[in-house]
Amino acid sequence: MASVEAVLAGKYPAKAHVKRVVEYIRKKDPGATGVLYLEAQKTKMIEDNDEAAPFRQRRFFYYLTGCDLPDAYYTYDIESDKSTLFIPPIDADSVIWSGLPLSEEEALAQYDIDQVRTTNEVNSTLASLSPKGKVWAIANQISDHITFLPFEQNDFTLLKEAIEECRVCKDEYEVALTKKANAISNIAHTAVLKAVKHAKNERELEALFIERCIANGAREQAYHSIVASGTAAATLHYMKNYEPMEGKLNLLLDAGGEYKCYASDITRTFPINGKFSKESRSVYDIVLKMNHVCMNMLKQDVLWDDVHLQAHKIAIDGLLKLGILKGDTEDILKSRTSVAFFPHGLGHYLGMDTHDTGGHPNYEDTDTMFRYLRVRGKLPTGSIITVEPGIYFCRFIIDPYLRDPVHAAYINKDVLDRYWDVGGVRIEDNVLITKDGFENLTTVVKDVDEIEKIICSS
Repeated sequence: MASVEAVLAGKYPAKAHVKRVVEYIRKKDPGATGVLYLEAQKTKMIEDNDEAAPFRQRRFFYYLTGCDLPDAYYTYDIESDKSTLFIPPIDADSVIWSGLPLSEEEALAQYDIDQVRTTNEVNSTLASLSPKGKVWAIANQISDHITFLPFEQNDFTLLKEAIEECRVCKDEYEVALTKKANAISNIAHTAVLKAVKHAKNERELEALFIERCIANGAREQAYHSIVASGTAAATLHYMKNYEPMEGKLNLLLDAGGEYKCYASDITRTFPINGKFSKESRSVYDIVLKMNHVCMNMLKQDVLWDDVHLQAHKIAIDGLLKLGILKGDTEDILKSRTSVAFFPHGLGHYLGMDTHDTGGHPNYEDTDTMFRYLRVRGKLPTGSIITVEPGIYFCRFIIDPYLRDPVHAAYINKDVLDRYWDVGGVRIEDNVLITKDGFENLTTVVKDVDEIEKIICSS
């Protein structure tokens, strides 16, 4: 197998992606012909300001082009199998401030595209294409000056669906991008581990993580980092990242760099002083077992609901041994009392978005154990999914269970009271599904002895 760097030395496989998308469209609309049309994200100005807002490329556009330029356009003529990228022409006033933009020749060499033109040629190019087929575009992502009048029909729904579904199964290049994002994030996570014992505030560690990502080639973050110390770790998407850390037990770090539009999403939980407390270690061991057992269930066509259910069974067994839960295992499972301690889904697809497309969640599910699963159904080969079990001690979530006589019968409050300061423990890896198993793309340390050794020796 080629190395990550060898794979990434080639072009992003845009033409292979567009052919996959057309194949999907033709399953829904046999004999489909015409033109696929997409627009890049526009340059947007900050309100009441002369500065541009941070740019984030539209993922639909990137999937078919590999192009990260703003204000670009794309067409693909199905009949001729010809793709065209339209890039902004040179603006002399802009060159004064920003330098020369990418030329048409440079763009053709850089991207997996058949031809490159400038954006003032989009309408004339559309007019020259065969009008017999449809224009396949995405609703609300079409500029006002663009016209599809020469074409007999328009479809503004199926292209979006096709790209979302095709994005689920990654090719070799996309896997390499995800591995690269994970490798950079590993460097950043390790740096935080080495610094945590001496840090005074959460923001110091967030700054360190971002600095290490940028220094190693991941300028963007896949999402806003979660740097949660103490009881803040019980907040699933904690946003503050500025609280002092003195006197707190653990740090939950959920952070991942993004490399060329592909995300990593990694969580680790570790002791701030370098040594897990008895309570923290016991909870950590349960979550680590959930992580290992569930990951080892993974392979092509495994039902994600079943893997999530297994995570709850392990959580229940572990919390029973600690005395936090009491009663019969099956009764606890049926009552869904474990949802008080593990309220979220086991994971989600990962790709160009942290919570990637194609998962078909059902947030209207009346079963609280499955309501927040971001992925439902069987996992296909080539999909990348996060495995992120957790156990949390959040008063806002648990208190209603304690007031409910059905759930309260299974919770030992006296024992529970010893665990509030643990906050929460989550362990998250990024996993590639293969025909017969899986490949864990995440290399960040999670063994207790190794974690404590790194922190204490720093």
